[in-house]
Amino acid sequence: MTKILAFDTASAHCAACLLLDGKATVRIDPMAKGQAEHVMPMLERILADAGLQWSDLDALGVGTGPGNFTGIRISVAAARGLALGLGIPAVGVTHLEAQVHGMPRPVTALCAAPRDRVYIQRFDAEISDAKLVPADHPTAIGAAAPIAAEQLITNMAEIAAIRAPHNPPRPAPYYVRAADAAPPRDPAPVLLG
Repeated sequence: MTKILAFDTASAHCAACLLLDGKATVRIDPMAKGQAEHVMPMLERILADAGLQWSDLDALGVGTGPGNFTGIRISVAAARGLALGLGIPAVGVTHLEAQVHGMPRPVTALCAAPRDRVYIQRFDAEISDAKLVPADHPTAIGAAAPIAAEQLITNMAEIAAIRAPHNPPRPAPYYVRAADAAPPRDPAPVLLG
């Protein structure tokens, strides 16, 4: 029996999906902030409810964005640490590829971005780079409609189950745009040794 635990904190919620031999158990906890403190207890609960321990898992799936910068880093760091400690693969899955999982190609994925913009990405024989465009941009017209958080996290778990046996690279944040935060103007202090 394949046991995959996928989770994502890049949106205004913590999402998790436990995939046991193709059967999905999903939990979505809406929250604007506090994902870092919430995600691990949430994952512990979803495992306990299924009568499983961390050591029972075959692989992890993790949402890599695009989305909230801090949220992406929370889930990717947690997945990488857990995978290292458990000796299992962690599979990074972008929101855009999860959005169109199982859809016939060619297809354009779309998900919301701040300030009346959207992230879009074309999936065809070759996969284009994701772009950030205004919501009314012509390339956004006709894109696959966003799906519910429950389906998105389930798709992430299913993609992780497919990729896990093939030695996937370690998950990394998937950033489409630069961070909103500006670097400090003052130089870093000199460390005295």
